[in-house]
Amino acid sequence: MSAHLNLYEHLANELGALIDSRVFAPGDRLPSIRHLAQQKRISVSTVMQALRLMEDRGQVDARPQSGYFVRHRAPRRPCSADAQHLKEPAFVGINNLLMRVLKENEAPDIVQLGTAWPPDEILPIKRMQRTISAVARREPALLSKVSCYDVSESNFLRQVTRRALDWGKLDPHEIVVTNSCTEAISLCLRAVARPGDTIAIESATYFVLLQMIESLGMKALEIPTDPKTGPSLDALELALRAGLVQACLFVPNANNPLGCVMPEANKKRLAGLLSEFNIPLVEDDVYGDLCFAPQRPWPVKAYDTSGNVLLCSSFSKAITPASRVGYVLAGRFAQEVALLKTVSSGATSHFFQAVLADFLEGSSYDQQLRKMRRTLVQRIARMSDAVAASFPGDCMLSEPQGGFVLWVQMPPQVDALALHGPAIADGVAYMPGQLFSASGKFSNYLRLNCGNAWTPRIEQAIGRLGRLVHEAL
Repeated sequence: MSAHLNLYEHLANELGALIDSRVFAPGDRLPSIRHLAQQKRISVSTVMQALRLMEDRGQVDARPQSGYFVRHRAPRRPCSADAQHLKEPAFVGINNLLMRVLKENEAPDIVQLGTAWPPDEILPIKRMQRTISAVARREPALLSKVSCYDVSESNFLRQVTRRALDWGKLDPHEIVVTNSCTEAISLCLRAVARPGDTIAIESATYFVLLQMIESLGMKALEIPTDPKTGPSLDALELALRAGLVQACLFVPNANNPLGCVMPEANKKRLAGLLSEFNIPLVEDDVYGDLCFAPQRPWPVKAYDTSGNVLLCSSFSKAITPASRVGYVLAGRFAQEVALLKTVSSGATSHFFQAVLADFLEGSSYDQQLRKMRRTLVQRIARMSDAVAASFPGDCMLSEPQGGFVLWVQMPPQVDALALHGPAIADGVAYMPGQLFSASGKFSNYLRLNCGNAWTPRIEQAIGRLGRLVHEAL
């Protein structure tokens, strides 16, 4: 990955490092724009770009006529439970509990902080309406086209291939179009493992991935995961050398719920381990486009030389969840994944493939991503500040590097599942931490959706939730 940064990005990173090292503490005023321009021998406009970037990152606040001030930020980085221990592989059993929580979260008049879907107002709904109308007029036959096979001339496949050129050369013949990223992951698990096999997962990980493992009769091995850098590759290597793992299922870019991004060096090492032990990785990259770094982080797939990485993604988080079009870059498993797709669900909408291709072809998608990332960084910072103000002082918060969820570690005596009923009765929905583990860990954690626009109703809901946490002590 290129290390090239613009001048304003260098300045933003330099000032950010001074904030992290407490040279500038929360509430401190940064040097003036003119002073920074003279000190660094750069233009005023470059300094302003840097400060706007820091504002987008949630590091500073602009105060009219006063300058830029360091934001008050909550304690960060919850620790990963049992970080030094590798547990035995175990069958997953969260389906019944998850269904109960999801049903409770659908209570009327609830402040919905549990689901991880982006709100309508940050999605390009109007642009999609125009694109859908244009494609329907131009290619009405697509409205009735059904085929189980996607040809290489497909414009959607071309767009996926072009976007992959940012991190490497891609063979279009390894792409399988699916009905969502979720289906892509399920097909890949079926292609690389069998009932009774053990899948290495991050700890914590997204509960739907655990559901898939459970529904396929497979076991999960939880790999200790750092809330900033992702799964411990030392622990994974131990498991691989012991022959405990038949496949891996990771979310290296913006893990849900931690929001961490695996460093590029770790991704390269992971790809090497997969090649050495001939172990497949199902890589969920659905949040990759919503990472906040100036450059989109590469997937592990970029470092794969053995065809062992099956990259799954879609555009549901940044364009529209309703299209239900996903894809997998299946490597050496492409033929098997394609066969499983055909016998499982047949065709994927050619119409919506054409709609997404049109949207991706111009500059609309990149513009949408830039706007969406700025908005999400600001909303995560606002939610973090509210949680820090309302929850007990020893709570810890994640520092998401992408996506739009916040992972909150509460005091050990607080049970997130026991707290869920009173929270629903008080009009607040969240996801308890136990759902993000195959073994019921993270009982004192919860996940909050930060994607919604900040309103007095949400602020009051966080206040009520904080009061319940205090009462549970």
